[in-house]
Amino acid sequence: MFYFILSLIPGFLYLFFKTKKPCQMLQQNWYNDANRYLKWILCNLLTVFGYFDFFIFFVILFSDFSTYLVWCFAIFYIVMLLIFYAHSLKEQNKKPLVFTSRIKRLYINMYLILFIILIIMLVTFNYDYLAIYYLIFGLFIYFNWFVVSFINFLNKPIEKMVFNYYKNCASKKLDSLPELKKIGITGSYGKTSVKNMVNEVLKVKYNSYATDKSYNTMNGLMLTVNNKLNNYTDIFIAEMGAFHKGEIKQKADFIKPQYGILTVIGEAHLEDFKTRENIRDTKFELIESLPKNGIAILNKDDEYQVKYKLKNKCKVLWISLNDSSADFYASDIKMNNSGMSFKVTFKDVKKTVTFKTKLLGIHNVSNILFAIAIGYLFNLSFDELKLGVKNIRSIEHRLELKKWNNIYLIDDAYNSNPVGSSMALDVLNLMPGKKVIVTPGMIELGDKQYIYNKEFGKKIAKVCDEVILVGEMQTKPIMDGLMEEKFDNDKIYVINDIKDAFKMFNKYSKNTYILLENDLPDIFNE
Repeated sequence: MFYFILSLIPGFLYLFFKTKKPCQMLQQNWYNDANRYLKWILCNLLTVFGYFDFFIFFVILFSDFSTYLVWCFAIFYIVMLLIFYAHSLKEQNKKPLVFTSRIKRLYINMYLILFIILIIMLVTFNYDYLAIYYLIFGLFIYFNWFVVSFINFLNKPIEKMVFNYYKNCASKKLDSLPELKKIGITGSYGKTSVKNMVNEVLKVKYNSYATDKSYNTMNGLMLTVNNKLNNYTDIFIAEMGAFHKGEIKQKADFIKPQYGILTVIGEAHLEDFKTRENIRDTKFELIESLPKNGIAILNKDDEYQVKYKLKNKCKVLWISLNDSSADFYASDIKMNNSGMSFKVTFKDVKKTVTFKTKLLGIHNVSNILFAIAIGYLFNLSFDELKLGVKNIRSIEHRLELKKWNNIYLIDDAYNSNPVGSSMALDVLNLMPGKKVIVTPGMIELGDKQYIYNKEFGKKIAKVCDEVILVGEMQTKPIMDGLMEEKFDNDKIYVINDIKDAFKMFNKYSKNTYILLENDLPDIFNE
């Protein structure tokens, strides 16, 4: 029995390392919200089942090595552990596993179940059943993708208790800050950009704080409230995302913002929402949660917002690039490879002010208008507004112009969408040199995904000199669009991982501009 226990140690260690990948995918799939993790497994069966440890079953079931079975099992998993560890050293994850408390609880319960199985084996230990013991242990390791899913399901009551505890703490914290002004921001695109711009403008005069990075989930909001807000915070800016109806309302009811910004209603996450109308209704949950004395800032260039019949009586102000009747109207937009300038007309005082920014892209003028509108509502002077806009920095991975050796990278890697990708190409088209795009295409667009990516390919053909596609299967619509426009096939390169593109950049001479459009997370690697 002692040697049996000893032989399991390499398997225990191998299980620890092997489980990191399923947990990483579980995190990236929102802990299986709407069965996203299980759907990913079904679409990636080769990744899930393509491990050498499957052959341990053949050793156990079809060999006559029963005398040496203990050593066969131990040596096999020692070898597997070394192979897996060597592979993990070479692997570069775009978004690696974060060992959060939730993941730690999952690991603890996984090993707890395994120890219970082991205790049952030891209590009923019989050398004649040795092969069966190893088979059970081997199956637990081999099917750990499903074990992770099962334990994630078992942990739901625990996670609910933890969630409610931190939510109650955050609610009490918010109640203890009655003077705190709260701004909610939602929309299909541009939420994070607008949030950071609003924060940058308000910081000229106030002690404001915005949710970190892309923290737009309930957990992200709770984390920010519990750990970042204090008695010295004047304004809290909360980004709110959603994958299904009712999710924005849940966040709005929790934060209780007095101000609401709706950037644009697009077709992101159509796989979850099914229709653009569902997306519209969900985004307006923020606006319809505002109090009667609340103020909503909407986009007059978005017909889905203009035509919507609001169900509450909060005050509504409009921003626009196209309609001069808007409360905040931008005009005379000028752009080059070092930034933009534009004029804003303030309807209530009939005054026009010129602003300058280092940012690129017409859509960023629309985003900045939201920040100007909020700053104006918070009584910033025109000089303070101009300073705030000038202070706005390029947001990481959002049309961020970088120098890389002798070439320029336009980093627009964060979550591409049909509107954003088209505008990114417009920015690339302004650059005075050779133009190259690196992209895996756009995702989560439901049954319109092929159409949008094909149109994307057709526009790429009109702008770019060379094209690097990431993933042959998922970029086929882009390829079809390129071919329809008779783009030179010798100028198209197909790779399997975006990291491989950087190895190709050395061939480009100076005065080359490369657009990195949408760097998909590891769950979409082919």
